[in-house]
Amino acid sequence: MRADTASRAVSTARRQFFDEGRPPQSLVAEPILRSWRRCADLGLDNQVLPSLVPLTAGELRQAGERNERLRRLSRPEIESLHAEAMQTGCVVILTDASGLILESRGHTAFASRAAQVALRPGVDWSETATGTNAVGTALLEGRPIAVHGGEHYFDPHGILSCSAAPIMDPFGRAVGVLDLSGPAAVDHRHALGLVRLAAEQIEHRFFDEGFSGLRVLRLGADRALLGTAREGVLVFDGERLVAANRHGLGLFGIDWTALGSRKIDELIERLPQEAGIARLEARSGDVLFGRLDGETTIPSRSPAKEKPVGRGLPQFGELLLREADERALLRAVKMIDAGVPVLIQGETGTGKEMAAREVHRRGPRAAGPFVAVNCAAIPETLIEAELFGYEEGAFTGARRHGRKGLLREAEGGVLFLDEIGDMPVALQSRLLRVLQDHEVLPLGGGRPVGVDFALVCATHRNLRSLVDSGAFRSDLYFRIAHYTIELSAVRDLPDRLSTVRALWRRVARDERLTLAAGCEERLAAYDWPGNFRQLAGTLRMLAALAEPGQPVGLDLLPEEVAAGMRPPPGPAPAAGPEPADLDAIELAAMRRALDAHGGNVSKAARALGINRSTLYRRLLSTH
Repeated sequence: MRADTASRAVSTARRQFFDEGRPPQSLVAEPILRSWRRCADLGLDNQVLPSLVPLTAGELRQAGERNERLRRLSRPEIESLHAEAMQTGCVVILTDASGLILESRGHTAFASRAAQVALRPGVDWSETATGTNAVGTALLEGRPIAVHGGEHYFDPHGILSCSAAPIMDPFGRAVGVLDLSGPAAVDHRHALGLVRLAAEQIEHRFFDEGFSGLRVLRLGADRALLGTAREGVLVFDGERLVAANRHGLGLFGIDWTALGSRKIDELIERLPQEAGIARLEARSGDVLFGRLDGETTIPSRSPAKEKPVGRGLPQFGELLLREADERALLRAVKMIDAGVPVLIQGETGTGKEMAAREVHRRGPRAAGPFVAVNCAAIPETLIEAELFGYEEGAFTGARRHGRKGLLREAEGGVLFLDEIGDMPVALQSRLLRVLQDHEVLPLGGGRPVGVDFALVCATHRNLRSLVDSGAFRSDLYFRIAHYTIELSAVRDLPDRLSTVRALWRRVARDERLTLAAGCEERLAAYDWPGNFRQLAGTLRMLAALAEPGQPVGLDLLPEEVAAGMRPPPGPAPAAGPEPADLDAIELAAMRRALDAHGGNVSKAARALGINRSTLYRRLLSTH
């Protein structure tokens, strides 16, 4: 929805709700309407600001001391968002669990305007005190929320556009809120994504201390997420789950009520048997990667027979590659043997990481580690520390004894840099130096450390176009692209029906589960924009729904597959000049997707088939 259209809709909603006393029909989001109703039930007058008396300096200092840990763990994100706030005329706000503002930093001009409506330290911005607002409403709704202009309950707050995310501690309690507020006249559609990522970073730091003697399991569906704020974290006291983060709970489809009641063997089928990263299998059958903090050996609770890795997820060598793809892999193995980097290009879902793993498995470094790094999944504020490592005390929040970094963890094996086209330009020069000198200099000083790894990179983007636009260094491109593999999209396979049948045999794992002929043909006819990842996921869904002896029919197919049509990309763009290059076309597509999904970054990213952090970074780089 365009900004002017949204503003008119909110104005109409306010007239219906406040003046006419009737509920607006789909003119504002449900969380906003729920908040308006709560405020009305409290008897708040939307036209008259409440009298808000800030805490005294002494009381504010005491509140800060009570929340010292929250403030300390939040400091790196406040500093990072402060830079964004200065550029966009906003302020960064940290509150406690009740909505009391503890800190406020940002653009001086807007801060003075915000102070006119009491948006300053020492003031209570809970919903009961200040009506519908991002801080108070996020606390009550228990999720990130944006409140723009007239969506605020009180009329004078219409000058604000606020985006806030609650900060949850490892026990499921909201301990504070991080908020980015700016003038309503400015488009802040990406602010909610920024504060949400920042809140995740803060929540992740809570697990760095306070769990001595307990088992802390860090895990994720993508190995590259381990060690980042996107990893899942579960903490066990003995066998019982006692703490977790939202990502960890989400991996198992459970919520905070599981704390204190669920046990290890109810969640994980096989636990790590030794130090380092290991493949795990959830009771659901999903394959995860995990490692334990502080323990080298854990007795397995399930000595069941070893099952094939990735139940239902075929390995790359079993995807019936075209002969050209197979020949390319064999050549890539020779390149690795000769110390020549390999670049894998292909659309999202074509199996770039699995191809890299196959190169590692067949090559001379098979006995060494395979370290995968998704350059698009690691937030930009952390990627340097994750790749190059750091010394103890290098920055606020750094772990005790520092960290080796992923480049050094790949010693003797293969380093896989996925989505390298999304690596920030500033870090590309550091990576280039590592490739030239074969040395890594950790953050925080120290002496350079020699490294020895083979390099495989991957991207779904056109690196040559990025080089031409200045978004990717030409010297790094020519360093990593000596040998390039182009992976086939599913729609380009010469015999898709055979591919569907082969994958179904891997996924079903039960001869009694079959696909009806019409279903097979429809699956083969669809062009699969998400490629093997989407196809395998659909087949897994069908296998879960299938009944032995009853062939899977068209009625179980997803709607777009059953119709034989690719999902619509969204509304057609308004008439205007065509973008001049591929980079501009890509950016235009991102903006159209955001408009089509009402500014919802997560939905837009899913529609585009890219990571949310990639979408944030690309759009912010243009401002």
